Amino acid sequence: MDVVGSFVGYIKNEKRYSDHTVNAYFRDISQYVLFLSASFPDVTPINASFRHVRSWVVSLMEDSNEARTVNRKLSSLNSFYKYLLREKIVNFNPTDKIIPPKNKKRLPIFVEEKQMIDLFKEVDFGDGFIGERDKLIITLFYCTGIRLSELISLKFFDIDFHNNTIKVLGKRNKERIVPIGTILKTDMEKYLTFRNKINSTEHNLFISEKGSKIYAKLVYRIVNHYIGMVAVLDKKSPHILRHTFATHLLNNGADLNAIKELLGHANLAATQVYTHNSFEKLRNIYKKAHPRA
Repeated sequence: MDVVGSFVGYIKNEKRYSDHTVNAYFRDISQYVLFLSASFPDVTPINASFRHVRSWVVSLMEDSNEARTVNRKLSSLNSFYKYLLREKIVNFNPTDKIIPPKNKKRLPIFVEEKQMIDLFKEVDFGDGFIGERDKLIITLFYCTGIRLSELISLKFFDIDFHNNTIKVLGKRNKERIVPIGTILKTDMEKYLTFRNKINSTEHNLFISEKGSKIYAKLVYRIVNHYIGMVAVLDKKSPHILRHTFATHLLNNGADLNAIKELLGHANLAATQVYTHNSFEKLRNIYKKAHPRA
């Protein structure tokens, strides 16, 4: 009996899986079947035990597969055996006792301090409305660490030039007050002189040339364009500037709890991920500077 074929036919008929997902299931389970036939000639998926599945997982890890990839393959195999159990083809699921490998935490990607200095010092944003707006968008992300949605929703009345603060509406409608420095304040005032000349009924701080509210894709394009001029990164999204804001603060001695409040994190655990970047920096300094490193 072709149990793999019958399983794939079953999930195809479910119609809740894309062709890509169905193909991934087929590849993962076929790989498992090939492993069994090569490593345990007398064993098939039907009479395989926990020991055989564990051996497959070990072989995947030894072949330098990432934990995320191995866990996906295990998930495919688990679904396969659940199907075989339901069809009464097997008596137990040998994946039940498998402890999945831990996924590595991905460190936040950020732009180096020198690269940000070069961006504001060397790059020409232009002198008109678009140039001042785009420069302010980059500056605001870098100087406050706000999220894309928070930047888009900023209103005129959220800015307090007297106290040098802005009011940010974060996740779950939670408000926070974020300080603005002299450079950011100057850039805001410059931008507003151009913005006030545009006939717009919008209360949002950032608008298009035609006076309509700015949108996420445009902000993505702006950030991607300018970050790409100074840094070679796989991702150049607005969130990278949020990571950059937090990492640079931490590297320059800011208190972790203060960074948490500035970012609007609900708990400190979300902020602590930035300590890994700082630790990596210390590790590199140690390697370069210590004679026995």
